[in-house]
Amino acid sequence: MPAPTLSEAIGADHARLDYCYEQLKAAPSLPRRIEWRNQLAWNLARHAISEELTWYPAIERLLGAEGTDIVNLDRAQHQAVKEDLYRLQSLSPDAPEFDPLLEKLIADLHAHIEHEKSEDMPRTEAALSREESRALARSFERTKMLVPTRSHPGAPNRPYLENLAAFLAAPVDKLADLVRAFPEEHEKL
Repeated sequence: MPAPTLSEAIGADHARLDYCYEQLKAAPSLPRRIEWRNQLAWNLARHAISEELTWYPAIERLLGAEGTDIVNLDRAQHQAVKEDLYRLQSLSPDAPEFDPLLEKLIADLHAHIEHEKSEDMPRTEAALSREESRALARSFERTKMLVPTRSHPGAPNRPYLENLAAFLAAPVDKLADLVRAFPEEHEKL
């Protein structure tokens, strides 16, 4: 099977985020809800930062000033999601404000995803060769292994400062992940 394109890689991530949300909503106990809250935060934090470090610079490079406008909107949408995720990742799923905040986070995330699918991805893919798209997808996937696993909305979200902040925060997040509860590997999408 050929390597995925950028749109396919990001689309697969979006499907994983939806799966985590569905599992969180359906979890039968507080410990299971905590596991799926942690998994959702882990996936979403890595996804957002990886897009910002790999895809967004490509949009700006490929589309010029128009790309910069697109990326500015995307960063603003990401910032809103990161702020909600920051609150959600430390909130107990049995807290009264948890479910409304989760629904707001998912609604904002889905609005952003729709914008990406209908505007950003088609324009980016049209400006890339298939092999360039696959190379960018590989970079996106590799970057997810190196970035923070929790939301840090106060961190810079522009290249080079974001790169530095991400690489400083990642080891701390990954160390803390060792004591966080997560679903079993076979349960993950």
